Amino acid sequence: MELRGFPPSVALVLNQQPAPHTLRIGSSTSDVYREEYPSVKNLWNDTEASRHTTDLGLRVYTSRLLGRDPTLVLHGGGNTSVKVRERNAVGEEEDILYVKGSGWDLETIEAAGFAPVRMAHLLKLSRLEALPDPQMVNELATQVTRAGAPAPSVEAILHAILPHKYVDHTHADALLAITNTTDGERRAREVYGTDTVIVPYVMPGFDLARHCARQFAAEVRSGTIGMVLMNHGIFSFGATARESYERMIALVARAEEYLARKGAWELPRPLADGAPHALRSDIARLRKDISSCAGFPVVLAVHSDPKYLAFVRRGDAARLTQQGPATPDHAIRTKRVPLLGRDVAAYAAAYRQYFDRHARAAKETKSPLDPAPRVILDPAFGLACVGRTARDARIVRDIYDHTIDVIQRAAALGGYRALPERDLFDVEYWDLEQAKLRKSGAPPVFAGEVALVTGAASGIGKACVEALLRRGAVVIGLDIDPGVTRLLAGRPDFLGLKCDVTVERDVVDALEAGTRAFGGLDMLVLNAGVFPGGRRIDALDAGEWRRVMGVNLDANLALMRECHPLLKLALNGGRVVVIGSKNVPAPGPGAAAYSASKAALTQLARVAALEWGSDRIRVNTLHPNAVFDTAAWTDEVLAARAAHYGLTVEQYRKGNVLGTEVRSGDVAELAAEMCGPLFAKTTGAQLPVDGGNDRVI
Repeated sequence: MELRGFPPSVALVLNQQPAPHTLRIGSSTSDVYREEYPSVKNLWNDTEASRHTTDLGLRVYTSRLLGRDPTLVLHGGGNTSVKVRERNAVGEEEDILYVKGSGWDLETIEAAGFAPVRMAHLLKLSRLEALPDPQMVNELATQVTRAGAPAPSVEAILHAILPHKYVDHTHADALLAITNTTDGERRAREVYGTDTVIVPYVMPGFDLARHCARQFAAEVRSGTIGMVLMNHGIFSFGATARESYERMIALVARAEEYLARKGAWELPRPLADGAPHALRSDIARLRKDISSCAGFPVVLAVHSDPKYLAFVRRGDAARLTQQGPATPDHAIRTKRVPLLGRDVAAYAAAYRQYFDRHARAAKETKSPLDPAPRVILDPAFGLACVGRTARDARIVRDIYDHTIDVIQRAAALGGYRALPERDLFDVEYWDLEQAKLRKSGAPPVFAGEVALVTGAASGIGKACVEALLRRGAVVIGLDIDPGVTRLLAGRPDFLGLKCDVTVERDVVDALEAGTRAFGGLDMLVLNAGVFPGGRRIDALDAGEWRRVMGVNLDANLALMRECHPLLKLALNGGRVVVIGSKNVPAPGPGAAAYSASKAALTQLARVAALEWGSDRIRVNTLHPNAVFDTAAWTDEVLAARAAHYGLTVEQYRKGNVLGTEVRSGDVAELAAEMCGPLFAKTTGAQLPVDGGNDRVI
């Protein structure tokens, strides 16, 4: 193993570790997760590091190295700092702590993400006997030296009292698997000996900083390289960014080696079940129950990976999962325990009892959070994660994915044990978290709602996707063009699926995939269609007629039929917007198939409005005309059509009563509004989006 650059104490630690290898059990790799050991790796690179010439620059660099490894930190977790001496505007030199600011992730943090706080005041605060956390936050804010800097981490005082230039803090999975056991403190001391201070669990905030200051001062030795906070995380520190970072890697590697040596590293799993079961109706019903319980629509993302199915099907799943999370701050995202099965009402009742038990003993009044679960474990589908947004649901998934690893390794080590529920309640209902809720503004109008748009890869469909996303919806986009799968790549709130809407199997599969991704359906925008070249009736063959009817009418009938059970379960009522055409009220020559198909589709929508009103589903139709910013209208086609009428292209674009151009975005904005509260009492309507057409008027 490469030891160049490690301090002697860390080199000794690494020399005691076995070489990296893959641990396996049995004769088949399908019986275990193929976990590389050790998992944690030293990512320091001399060339990359040389690009950073300041203390803060190196702090950013090694913070990002930590942030790259999700077994160390996840979604805003962890913390890093550096102490520097700076000259202020009046020429005085001050010791400044640059500590990670609130809202920043270590993986992507920049220099601007560190809050500069005056060390002198932090050290004075650390000597106080008591300081309420809200007051502490205020004190920290008064000592920041840069206007516009993020709020300093609540751990700023803790970082300040550690007598090292660089301080790193992670929530390493391997460490949590050791501390979250029935004899976790003994095991932690067995792993780390005398070169790491072991601190019993204390709730984050001022009390933790004060306790650590006293214990660290009493126990620190010349060879101390770290500090373990039971059930919370691990600190490393050093004179340089590299030393602090590499000590962290060495300390976590030591925890992993301990787990491997005790036979607690491998994670068993069964063989995959084969083709996933069709569960969209069950999933949508579960989402409806959770949304009703929460009081607002939610995104419900279902993950049926073998890992999750194996975990929920363990014989001791109930005992393991109902204790609590791997670290208390996870309760803010995941709640204290997951829902086992689908009885949302029973979960909510138990949550209210949990709140009542502990709120009575709180020093100040607590406002109850919604009682809906954020994690659901079910043997049929595995793991489901809940959030107001797709990003929230993804964060819940990432956290619980790592929680499963911690729980299973702790169980193999001797028995998983989380903190008592009182400690978890104190973090979930921390004053600082309650203050955040009071300050949070109103969510976007479609927050937590799911929309499906056909013909989503371009034109009006693409514009509808964007309009719905802007209003907070998550969107499933269908298109025969495979480019839809790359549209908005990387966004958690959009799922693009290649789908031929004329093939019912494609439609059913797409709905299953969309429901597993987001939980159900609230809004349906029927936009996919074809507009064949001009052809008079006497030249219109049956094949062309059937093709146009198949896409513009029959496919939409199938979509409406398959989507109806999902739309019925929408918390705020289902909504359907049909993209019709000006040709319905005012057909033109040469467009018999198109005009007839759109007219039939409009009639279908009117009947649906009549039939589905009792299901709280409203159905409305838009009739656009002359929308030229679509793929069908190339510059050449526009020029040819304008010349046919003896007009310039500009005159042709604006050839309507208002003399305005109608764009895809104009149609999309009205389509989105028709799904919103402004049209909450409108169904069966037909609205033109054409700038005014004299033949229609």
